[in-house]
Amino acid sequence: MNIGLTGGIACGKSTVAAMLVGRGALLVDADRIAREVVEPGSPVLAQVIERFGADLLQPDGSLHRKKLGERVFGNREALSDLEGILHPPIRATIRARMEEYEMLHPDKLVVVDIPLLYESKLQWMVSQVMVVYVPRSVQLERLMIRDGITEEQAEKRLQSQLPIEDKRAMADMIIDNSGTLQDTERQVDTFWTERGLL
Repeated sequence: MNIGLTGGIACGKSTVAAMLVGRGALLVDADRIAREVVEPGSPVLAQVIERFGADLLQPDGSLHRKKLGERVFGNREALSDLEGILHPPIRATIRARMEEYEMLHPDKLVVVDIPLLYESKLQWMVSQVMVVYVPRSVQLERLMIRDGITEEQAEKRLQSQLPIEDKRAMADMIIDNSGTLQDTERQVDTFWTERGLL
């Protein structure tokens, strides 16, 4: 069995992922895979450098991710080129890891953590989608505190994602993370028990 795990920025998705893993779930982390596919010496990294410039290589052979982000930010064509290079190997690795876990551990829940699952239209990859939710006002406040940024900067980041209310409306399951950690733990426990995962 697998589920897709998503939410909005600063909604606490990583917290919920950790709670599920703590109960025995296996995690496929899309962000980690996105870093793996551009590790030094990888063919994907070579493609990125060829398209965006050798100055993105750091002395240790790794990708200067921040500089790459600045180069594509606000440039639709560059972003589209980057996604064309990165998305196919990332998706292939996600699928391969899911299949490996499901084959080796058919009794375990496989949690596929994809921050931009809806934005990337990847619902087809998973059986059901769990959205970690907090109201937008809470999301904004937590983001400002977490990243030490202004309200204007936080608003800009929120606007780059699908609104959390839209994600909530599309979800198969919702974990409301706007209360205490204990409240969230209780909801995760309920989900775990109802799925017979004990």
